[in-house]
Amino acid sequence: MVRSDFKLEIVKALDELPLANVPNIRKVRREFSKRITTLPARNVIELALDLINGSLIQRLVAYELVLEHPFAPSSLNSRNVKLLGNGIDSWAAVDTFACYISGPAWREGQIPDSQIISWLHSKDRWWRRAGVVSTIALNNKARGGDGDSERTLQICKVVVDDRDDMVVKALSWALRELSKKEKVAVETFIAEYEKRFAPRVLREVRYKLQTGLKTPKLRRT
Repeated sequence: MVRSDFKLEIVKALDELPLANVPNIRKVRREFSKRITTLPARNVIELALDLINGSLIQRLVAYELVLEHPFAPSSLNSRNVKLLGNGIDSWAAVDTFACYISGPAWREGQIPDSQIISWLHSKDRWWRRAGVVSTIALNNKARGGDGDSERTLQICKVVVDDRDDMVVKALSWALRELSKKEKVAVETFIAEYEKRFAPRVLREVRYKLQTGLKTPKLRRT
């Protein structure tokens, strides 16, 4: 089956879902992951590039198809990662792209530090967020990360003065995730840049360091 046929079938299957919730969407994605297992990595990435031009749901499925293919993740490079990020313009799109595509490719040395850093200087808030969220793949055990304080803090340092809400939240997340692996490194970084952080970052990261939680649990009354 050619790439365009797979695209049409995926779009049709998603459109026909009685309820477009995560379990149903993921069921469709799993079905097609099985069907494209033997496709060359290049074809899977091209299929994903076709899908990202559709709805947000199609974009999210596209990223998962790449991530779950036996060979596609190792075929990611500077060019096709940038192409797969074209059009990211929402929280869900950015975080899925960064956690499934750019982050793992960066962790494995398939794209350089300089590419991630260049996103941090973009006028587009979503690309700046993507650069920061890409660090999650370095440090999150479930996503294959073993902890990389050097590269994570290199990224965090660039955006420490950024006050866009999407970037501030990403910075908090990045530091909290790193703290699970490198607590002392995060404590030292927080102390060094204390006066430059947005209040939200200081509050959430300090609470994480002290309690292991992001925010206090609400008490039941």
